Amino acid sequence: MELNDSTIKKLRWLIVFAVAAVVIGFNYRSVFSFAVRIFRFFTPFLLGGVMAFIINLPMRTIEGVIPLKRDSKLLRPLSLIISIVFVVGIVVLVTFVVMPQLIDTLVILQNSLPSFLTGIKTEAESLFVQFPQIADYINNIQIDWKTFIEQIVGFLSNGAGTVLSSTFSAAISIISGVTTFFIGFVFAIYILLQKENLSRQFKKLMKAYLPEALTVRTLEILDLVHTTFANFFAGQCLEAVILGSMFFLTLSIFRLPYALLIGVLIAFTALIPMFGAFIGCVIGAFLMLMVQPINALVFVIIFFVLQQIEGNLIYPHVVGNSVGLPSIWVLVAVTIGGSTMGIVGMLIFIPITSVVYTLLREAVNHRLSKGNQAKTKKLIKP
Repeated sequence: MELNDSTIKKLRWLIVFAVAAVVIGFNYRSVFSFAVRIFRFFTPFLLGGVMAFIINLPMRTIEGVIPLKRDSKLLRPLSLIISIVFVVGIVVLVTFVVMPQLIDTLVILQNSLPSFLTGIKTEAESLFVQFPQIADYINNIQIDWKTFIEQIVGFLSNGAGTVLSSTFSAAISIISGVTTFFIGFVFAIYILLQKENLSRQFKKLMKAYLPEALTVRTLEILDLVHTTFANFFAGQCLEAVILGSMFFLTLSIFRLPYALLIGVLIAFTALIPMFGAFIGCVIGAFLMLMVQPINALVFVIIFFVLQQIEGNLIYPHVVGNSVGLPSIWVLVAVTIGGSTMGIVGMLIFIPITSVVYTLLREAVNHRLSKGNQAKTKKLIKP
């Protein structure tokens, strides 16, 4: 191998990479702790970026609707204000619509809970009469009440300081969370007001320090990521609204209780891909069970019917086509995302998997095309 300047430069970077890998391998705990601290430092800005992305979805549409010239200085601030009012207005409207229903539901539950427990007690007594061996088994269970009481007293005495410390930590966490949200919100506003300038500066930075081919490919990937995430979240929100409206109308037609509350609840939980609506089903069935058990059974049947309609007809067309991801990979993405990052992982892993799937498909097709071209050249070669 000839030791020219290019080879020496590559060897130098290879040595630096090997040394860095060894150092990180022997001090991985410190490196991980340092990475966590860096992540916490950038949390407000990451939150601001997420908020800017969400607000920008309606903002792009509003900018096209406002009857102002594209170069008007009022277009961007006005569209931003309308977008923020729109997002906040939805949250406030849903809160004021749901809160009275929620309060009435809690009052009804409070009134119906004693009769519900009385019914359970009656059924349990009749069960003990039919099967006396169950009562004998329960009576033979022995509990050391002295030790049990001592453990409770010890837990309460030791837990007083823990509760005080937890209260102080909770207050600090709330203040820190509010501060993080405020910084992120201000950062999001700055991004939205200057998004063209920031995009141009980012492209200039890449062109100045990266090869042209790498710059072009990176911008293509970033454009794919932005389009995929925007289509996914827009489709997911539309699908949640459709599903919630379907439940509200169907429950109202069948004159079942809590139609509005369950419709809004399922619309919000449906934002969690695939499994979210089942959370609303469990809560809705419990609410109806406390009032009248037969209503809970009817609701569960309605839920599975509407879920089949939504899963087979609505979701594939509204959300599935927006990300271009086969159903099996949607399931894989939701499972992996939920196990690693919870609800947030379920939301973001579908578009991430879609981006990886698209890039891998392009790479495979390109490689197969090159292979076919090489075979063709060999065949036509004299």
